[in-house]
Amino acid sequence: QLQLVESGGGSVQPGESLRLSCAVSGATLNDYTLGWFRQAPGKEREGVASISGKGSTQYLPSVASRFTISRDDGKNTVYLQMNSLTPEDTALYTCAGFRSRGAHTSTRGDSYSTWGQGTQVTVSA
Repeated sequence: QLQLVESGGGSVQPGESLRLSCAVSGATLNDYTLGWFRQAPGKEREGVASISGKGSTQYLPSVASRFTISRDDGKNTVYLQMNSLTPEDTALYTCAGFRSRGAHTSTRGDSYSTWGQGTQVTVSA
């Protein structure tokens, strides 16, 4: 059974970078599409990025020029590199996955069947 554990969150200043990690266990990573979601207090959850088992990617337009999702199948880990962070990026970031052997990506939460616990990212001066 797929299990996901996030790490790498923290507090940074505007303009700085963070790399989030999502450690995958209980399944073969390339059988799954993985995604990153975020939810800020008082706001709805939004899909930030997604990567398929074949490596195709999809991004929320507002982060596409700053964030990069990647996967290391050897380490069973998915990463979210976040650059040029702004206070608007402050949120709880959660990794999620669903079984898919194709190039299917999704930033819709209802596509995903397994969720991690999340890691907090705070951007402030």
